[in-house]
Amino acid sequence: MSTKSRSDLGSLAVEPAIEPAPPSTPADDPNAVYALGSTSGESARLQRQAEELMPDSAVLIDRVGLRPGGSAIDMGCGPRGVIDLLAERVAPGGRVVGLDADPAHVAMAAEFVRGWGLSEIEVVRGDARDTGLEANSFDLVHARTLLVNVPAPAEVLEEMVRLARPGGWVAGLEPDTEAAICYPPHPAFDRLSEIFTAAFSRNGAQPHFGRRMALLYRQAGLQDVKVEVRAGVYPAGHSRRTIRADLVLSMRRQILEMGLSDPQELNELDTAARRHLEDPDVLVMPGLHFLAWGRKPTSL
Repeated sequence: MSTKSRSDLGSLAVEPAIEPAPPSTPADDPNAVYALGSTSGESARLQRQAEELMPDSAVLIDRVGLRPGGSAIDMGCGPRGVIDLLAERVAPGGRVVGLDADPAHVAMAAEFVRGWGLSEIEVVRGDARDTGLEANSFDLVHARTLLVNVPAPAEVLEEMVRLARPGGWVAGLEPDTEAAICYPPHPAFDRLSEIFTAAFSRNGAQPHFGRRMALLYRQAGLQDVKVEVRAGVYPAGHSRRTIRADLVLSMRRQILEMGLSDPQELNELDTAARRHLEDPDVLVMPGLHFLAWGRKPTSL
């Protein structure tokens, strides 16, 4: 972990913001393909997630040896992402860009940057499938919990590779949700997990994406691909402990529209599951995190 302070980040270079043309149809809207939707509740969950996943993200970023003066982009950064972690490692003299399709998240990320005094880091609005940014521009192109949420992750990965400079790195952290453990078990937790998997999959996302990362990285032309798997067990009171229930809340509208449940059942399940998870004797491992990184060939 870098020991640079926030005050060391003032000399980062910036790029002008890119505002893409409004989508011509709802299907073209990059927000429409994000499986968890765009709500204030989901934005708040993403802000919590930035803190929750910071240790694993720091490990991943340090695997690629990002250095002062370097350049990095966080694709699908949401309201925060890892832009602060990237900034710490490329300062002084480096360049960091955060990119997200949701204008609300762009505004929130920009406010986060201002709040930390990181005013020279640029946050831009753009589609991760087609950013419009110059090719071969970054030492590191990073995405966290982005590819798992889109129907065509190879399109985003192709764009990530395009943005990386020859010899640069593409890296990401993505979940794999099959191996969830709640012990002792509870029917409300099991039912919420069932609803989540069904809704998430029907939205075009891939609950088991994490295990596919290394193969997709190689298929995208990356070399020296490495992968690590991490499993967290969270104590009572930890915000990650209730992630299954929180995700179902984020997807509530879609779940009801799909007819997977009804408001009364969702309310009862949420109450019962959270009560069970308050018991400190209950063990919770909500899923696996896959960390992958690969280098863009100098000839690609």
